[in-house]
Amino acid sequence: MARETQTTLRNDMIYCVFVRNYSEAGTFAAVTADLQRIKDLGTDILWLLPINPIGEVNRKGTLGSPYAIKDYRGINPEYGTLADFQALTDKAHALGMKVMLDIVYNHTSPDSVLATTHPEWFYHDESGALTNKVGDWSDVKDLDYGHHDLWQYQIDTLLYWTQFVDGFRCDVAPLVPLDFWLEARRQVNAAHPGTLWLAESSGSGFIEELRGQGYVGLSDSELYQAFDMTYDYDVFSDYQAYCQGATTVERYVDLLKRQDATFPANYVKMRFLENHDNERMMSYLHSEPEAINHLTWTFLQRGIAQVYNGQEFLAEHHPSLFDKDVIVNDRHGDVTRLIQRLAKIKQLPVMRAAAYDLAVVENGVIRVTYRSADGSGDALVAWVPLRGQVTAVHSDLTAGTYQNLLTDADVAVNDGQLAVNGQPVIIKYHVDAAPTQVADQSN
Repeated sequence: MARETQTTLRNDMIYCVFVRNYSEAGTFAAVTADLQRIKDLGTDILWLLPINPIGEVNRKGTLGSPYAIKDYRGINPEYGTLADFQALTDKAHALGMKVMLDIVYNHTSPDSVLATTHPEWFYHDESGALTNKVGDWSDVKDLDYGHHDLWQYQIDTLLYWTQFVDGFRCDVAPLVPLDFWLEARRQVNAAHPGTLWLAESSGSGFIEELRGQGYVGLSDSELYQAFDMTYDYDVFSDYQAYCQGATTVERYVDLLKRQDATFPANYVKMRFLENHDNERMMSYLHSEPEAINHLTWTFLQRGIAQVYNGQEFLAEHHPSLFDKDVIVNDRHGDVTRLIQRLAKIKQLPVMRAAAYDLAVVENGVIRVTYRSADGSGDALVAWVPLRGQVTAVHSDLTAGTYQNLLTDADVAVNDGQLAVNGQPVIIKYHVDAAPTQVADQSN
């Protein structure tokens, strides 16, 4: 993977914003006005869905998808001006957040600047018309990276945006050749060291389909050569299957353990429950207690956590990518304080420890363990009852009273047993410390 990728990313949280639907105004200025709240949620990296002008030819819906880009170097006038965008990024930086821009390098709208000026840089069908690889993406045409002049244009575009942003979320990254991504990272990071790279990686089915048709289909292992972070899609369908009762928690956790052993030691997975391409978590989690358990699980896994705008208010409606569909009134609860607490726990140095273990224990409860290898003796153990189990679990902790980092409540360990009462228990301790010392040092 990218050799300079820092495991400190595992301590961070990404908050994703779709400017059009974030507010009634749908502008950069409206997001800027709310940046303090976003920061206070625990956000380290602000991810903006594409901000470029949208094509009109074959447009889906009334406003079109932000992923059908007309001009890679332009600003969607519906959102405001370049100055408005810079004001947003400047304030985000002043608040201590990084900004990650969504880029879409597999395709453009049919009437894009590149389709007009360089039609030779696209795939063509037998009649010579511009075409694409994925049939239902009718509002875009695919770029052909066999044309190396295209490479430098795209890299220069990235270099242009780095004057405003700190990194890039790269849409359908597996469809673009690895050599391009390697060259893009080399040039961009040479000019701006520390630039962040997140790949929208894909599940195995999509990769197999692409390869079966003779197209590029990069695996996570390939993407990690150029990217710092990849999506969790290699196991997300298994998580959904577990939620639906179609598979066991043991199988799901085993896949996660294999994932942790398969990728390089400094891999960073983006862990999420929902995003702009997937239904809201409340479509399959039907109560706030369930949401608490699953959100906690997301933050406790090895990787960087992602929250989609509205998730903190238990939004139920999946907003459209093609029309005005604001999220501001889609509120069915408020788990802001939970996310703030989880973001604080995520910041603990032990959360990027080399020693990390997952296990399924009594009654299907998942146990998560981190143990530092730096000589500090810091360790963290958590029990997560994804189905709200009320049970007793075995614990090797010394008998005594500990503090649950999630709630600040006391937790008793007696005779090697600890009570899990339907909600997660998270304990930070020193490997050789007495329980009273643990409670004092858990904050």
